[in-house]
Amino acid sequence: MSLKATIIEHMKDAMRAKDTARLGTIRMLLAEIKRHEIDKLKGEEINDTDVVAIIDKMIKQRKDSATQYEAANRPDLAETEKAEIGVLNVYMPQPLTETEINALIRQAIDENGASGAAAMGKVMALLKPKLAGRADLTVVSAKIKALLLS
Repeated sequence: MSLKATIIEHMKDAMRAKDTARLGTIRMLLAEIKRHEIDKLKGEEINDTDVVAIIDKMIKQRKDSATQYEAANRPDLAETEKAEIGVLNVYMPQPLTETEINALIRQAIDENGASGAAAMGKVMALLKPKLAGRADLTVVSAKIKALLLS
């Protein structure tokens, strides 16, 4: 079953359970998926990789909002954002460990024969599909840079 189908089933479960907070977050996610299908895919069905990218983006937005709400002394709004993050995290793939990330980086560098800062884009292009939603790409980018420049 695709990730989108799973999300739709979870929406139905939330409706039956009358879980309004979860239902609202799932509906927001499905609306974003539908917008992506219409705008980017011209009505075609979305794949799981794109869904994970959308969820990842939504999580980042909510983390940023929660931080801003806490800075503005609005813990009630920050808690709402954190609750939404919890609902969205259910659909994210299992995060990779530090060791797994390092191994994938080494493998990509070896496959590409990369050296120097100029090869950074090639290595990131190899890793991005493998790490999408499973690792923070800014951290990965910094690790690649450190390895290529050393």
